[in-house]
Amino acid sequence: MEQGNGVVKHMLLVKFKDGVSENQIDELTKGYANLVNLIEPMKSLHWGKDVSIENLHQGFTHVFESTFESTEGIAEYIAHPAHVEFANLFLSNLEKVIVIDYKPSTIPI
Repeated sequence: MEQGNGVVKHMLLVKFKDGVSENQIDELTKGYANLVNLIEPMKSLHWGKDVSIENLHQGFTHVFESTFESTEGIAEYIAHPAHVEFANLFLSNLEKVIVIDYKPSTIPI
């Protein structure tokens, strides 16, 4: 297996609190996406809602995946004042969250 050239993914699985409206989720998602414009090491953000028919989500409803060029970039992102401010708002709307950072690997065929 080969790991990507320093690329690191920062993934969140989240469940929003009951009572958080779709409009609030949309605004939080836009705020999250805007961090790409504010924090240089953050290269992109992809997100989506669970659509699995397997019902193995354990209550998690949304996924957010950011791309960075290194683990140092994630550390810079986490400490950045724009992230700290947004994270306080975002986390206050969540019932639960799992965060995983990983280096994507390919399996040669």
